[in-house]
Amino acid sequence: MNRYIISYARGLSACILIVLVLIIDQIIKIEVKTGMCLYESIRITDWFYINFIENNGMAYGMTFINKLVLSLFRVIAISALGYYICVQIRRKARILYICLLSVVFAGALGNLIDCMFYGLIFNASSPYYVSYMVPFGQGYSSFLMGKVVDMFYFPLIVTTWPEWVPVFGGDEFIFFSPVFNFADACISVGVVSLILFCRNELSQITFKRQ
Repeated sequence: MNRYIISYARGLSACILIVLVLIIDQIIKIEVKTGMCLYESIRITDWFYINFIENNGMAYGMTFINKLVLSLFRVIAISALGYYICVQIRRKARILYICLLSVVFAGALGNLIDCMFYGLIFNASSPYYVSYMVPFGQGYSSFLMGKVVDMFYFPLIVTTWPEWVPVFGGDEFIFFSPVFNFADACISVGVVSLILFCRNELSQITFKRQ
């Protein structure tokens, strides 16, 4: 009985964490999308802005492959990660490991939700007006083709490359320049934390049932 209680507690913790991350992520995205014009920027401090953009690609706006292919890859990868988390719960893996995996899973799922449904329920964002919800299926795109909403911009250092630097000399240099969202942050923090604190578990990754 104690074995099942431990598995239940780990599973419940993972579910709560995933739901919490998704709620926070979607609230932020919907507030930004329906409250700001595309490319509008709100200065919080000199090093922190809310800067509304949308992208078709991966975390931090990266784009390597076709949008539909990327969305399908996300579905497969997230499904595999979800299955792996279930396996680790049954194996009574460390709660830290399960929670960090859940944070990464929730972050990836949060961005997938944008791709799956935002194109169906919102009109297209524009620099000239604020987006709004429309009847389901009458949005700006089709299933899996929606754009991901990004908003956090941290230009921690804004300077200019010295003239003597090849190629970039005289150009503006910004650290940190990517615009990202809460889901991206969860993925990055989760992955880095897994590498730092769960190296033993990562070295033994397997989908084999016990």
